[in-house]
Amino acid sequence: MLKRILNNSIALFVVVVVMFLFVPLNPAILDILLVVNIGLSVMILMITMNISEALDFSIFPSLLLITTLFRLGMNVSSTRMILTTGNPGVVIQNFGQLVTGGNLVVGFVIFFIIVLVQLIVITKGAERVSEVAARFTLDAMPGKQMAIDADLSSGLIDEQQARMRREKIQKEADFYGAMDGATKIVKGDSTMSIIITVINLVGGIAIGFVNGGGDIGQIMSTYGILTIGDGLVSQIPSLMISTATGMIVTRSVSDGSLNMDVMGQFKAQPRAIMTTGVILVILALIPGTPTVPLFIGGAALLGGGFVLIRQMEAQRQAEAEAAVQAPELPPELAVPSENDYYKDINNVYSLLSVEPVEMEFGYSLIPLVDESHGGKLISRIVIFRRQYAQDMGFVIPSIRLHDSSALGTNQYAIRIKGEVVAQGEILVDYYLALEPPSPLGEIDGIETIEPAYGIPSRWILPENKELAEIYGYNVIDPLSVMLTHLAETVKKHAYELLTRSETIRLVENLKQTSPELVEEAIPGIIPYAKLEKLLRNLLQEGVPIKDLSTIVETAADAMALGRDLDMTTEQVRGALARTITRRFCEDGQLRVITLDAEVEKKIISSLTRNEQGVYLAMGPEMMQSIITQMAEHLKKFGDLAQTPVILVSQVIRGYFSKMITQFYPNVYVLSFNEITNSVQIQALGNIVAESPALTQRRAVGT
Repeated sequence: MLKRILNNSIALFVVVVVMFLFVPLNPAILDILLVVNIGLSVMILMITMNISEALDFSIFPSLLLITTLFRLGMNVSSTRMILTTGNPGVVIQNFGQLVTGGNLVVGFVIFFIIVLVQLIVITKGAERVSEVAARFTLDAMPGKQMAIDADLSSGLIDEQQARMRREKIQKEADFYGAMDGATKIVKGDSTMSIIITVINLVGGIAIGFVNGGGDIGQIMSTYGILTIGDGLVSQIPSLMISTATGMIVTRSVSDGSLNMDVMGQFKAQPRAIMTTGVILVILALIPGTPTVPLFIGGAALLGGGFVLIRQMEAQRQAEAEAAVQAPELPPELAVPSENDYYKDINNVYSLLSVEPVEMEFGYSLIPLVDESHGGKLISRIVIFRRQYAQDMGFVIPSIRLHDSSALGTNQYAIRIKGEVVAQGEILVDYYLALEPPSPLGEIDGIETIEPAYGIPSRWILPENKELAEIYGYNVIDPLSVMLTHLAETVKKHAYELLTRSETIRLVENLKQTSPELVEEAIPGIIPYAKLEKLLRNLLQEGVPIKDLSTIVETAADAMALGRDLDMTTEQVRGALARTITRRFCEDGQLRVITLDAEVEKKIISSLTRNEQGVYLAMGPEMMQSIITQMAEHLKKFGDLAQTPVILVSQVIRGYFSKMITQFYPNVYVLSFNEITNSVQIQALGNIVAESPALTQRRAVGT
C-alpha cells in the first residue's frame, strides 16, 4: 500500500495543491509550505544552471505548471487569512516588515519593480526565446534526420545509436514545443500576482473599516505590510522559476554546467581581461571619477589576466616538450637506413605487394588519424567495417593509412589495389555545411562540393555552425566528411575486394551452420571460381550476400539444370526478393521507371551469343533514345529520398543493367521477380520506342 502511494505521490500532491484553493490552512502549516516553495524554486534554479543541455531536465514544463499551481494555491490561502483573520503567519509578516522598513511607499515600489522586472524582462524574453527555439527545432528536424541516415549508411553509427539519436531529436522538438506553451503560464502567474496584491490591499482596507480596525493610517499599515509580505513570498519563488525558465531555453550550446562554461570561456580570453583592466585604470586617472574603486578593479583584472597568460604559456610549453621528447633506442634496435635495408634482395619483394584498400593524406590531416593526439579515424573505420559486415555479409579487408608527401597538406586519396579511385580536400579547422534546397539564409564560407555525394557545400567557421543549422544547412565535421567519402568509395568497389580466399572463408563459415548444403553444392556443383563471380555480381549491384545459404542453395539448383552464370545470378536475385525489396523500397512504396513492352522486345531481339556468352548488341539510335528519355525521367527523382530504380523483366535485367550503369552509375535496375507482392509500385515514367527522327530531335534539344 505504501509503495502504491509513493508511486502516485506527484498525482496526490497536485490534488492536494488544488484543494488549497478551497480548504483553509493553519498559519503554521502555511509558513512551512511557503518555506518549501522557496526552497523548491531555489533547487530548480540550481538544476537549470548545472545541466549541460535542456533534455537533462525534460520534466521542467510539467514541473513549471505544478509549481505555479502550488504557488497560486498558497496565495489564495494567504489571501483568505489576510482578509478573514489578519494573521497569515510569521513568514508573510516578517517579509513585509523587512521590505517596508516602516515605509509602505518604499515597500510597494520595491514589490512592483520586482513584478515588472519579472513580467517585462525575464518572462517576455524567455517567451520569445522559447518561440524561436521551438520553430527552429522543428525546421531543423528533416536535416538532422538526413544526417542520422547518412551516418548510419556510412557505418559511423549502428541501428541502436541511430534510434537513440532520432528519439532525442523528437524529444527536443516536444520539449521546446512544451516550453513555448509553458512560458505563457509564467506570464500569467506574474499578471495574477499583481491582481491578488490589489485585492489584498483594497479588500483588507475595506474589511478593516467595516470591522472597526482603527484609523486609516493603522489599517493601511497593517494590511499594507501583509499585502507586501504575501506578494514577496510568492514573487521571490516566481522570479526564480522565471529565471530558471529563461536559463533552460537559452542553454543551446554547452559542454558542461553554466559555472564551468562561464569560468572556462572567460579564462580562455586573458587579453580581453587585461584590456578591461587597462581601461578601468585610465578611467581612474580622469579627474572627477571614483579613483579608488576603479583603480582597485583595474589592478585586479590586470593581475588576473597576467596570471592566466602565464598559465597558458606554461601549459603550451609542457605540451611541446612532451611532444618532442622520445626515448632513444639502443644501437641494436635502431632502424637501418633505406639503402642498407634494400641491400637484402628479399626485402625488395615487399615492394611488390598491393594493398586492397589504402588511404593517403597530407600533413595537416595527420591529427585526424593519430590516436595519440585524439584522432578518431581508425576507431570509426572499425565501426564502419562492422556495420557493413552486418548489412552486406562481407567483411571489408584492413585499410592501410599513411601520409604522403605527394599530396597537398589538406588533401587525401583513396586507392583500391594500388590505384587512386577517389580524392578529396578538407579543411581541418572548419565545418562543411551542405546546402539545403531552399536555405532560410545565406552563410559565409568557402564554396566547395561535398566529395562523397557531389552536393554543393561550403566550409564555414566553427562559430557559424549554429547559425548554419538554424538556416537549414546540414553541418558535418571534417572527419565525418573524409570517412563518409571513404565509406562510399569502399562500398562502390566492394565487389573488387572479394577474393578467392575470402570466398573460401565465407564458405567455411557457412559450413558451421549448414554442413550438408556445403558438402552437396561446393565445389561439386558450384566451383569456387563461379561462386566468387556470383557473389561479385551481387555486390556490384548493391545486393547483400549475408543470406549465403539461400544464395548457395538457389545457385546449386540453377547450375544443376545447366544455367549459365548470368541466368543463375538472376535466379539468385529472385530468391533474395525480400532482401532487395527492403534495401530499395521505403514505406511500402517503390517509385520506378518502366520500359514499354515494345522496347523490351527490341532489347531481347538485340541479345547475341558468342563464345564468351550472351551480350547486348543494341543499335546506336535505340540506345540514344533510351539514354535521352532516361535523363528526362531521372529529374523526377530529384525531390525524392529514394534511389532511382528502373523496373524491367527478368530476362533482360542483367544485360540492360550493364548498359545503363555505363551512363548512370547511381541508377539501379530491378526485375519484377525481385519485388515482393506487398510493395505498391508507382511508375514515374515510361521509356517508349521512338522513331529515329524524334530521337534526333530529343538529342539536339538536350
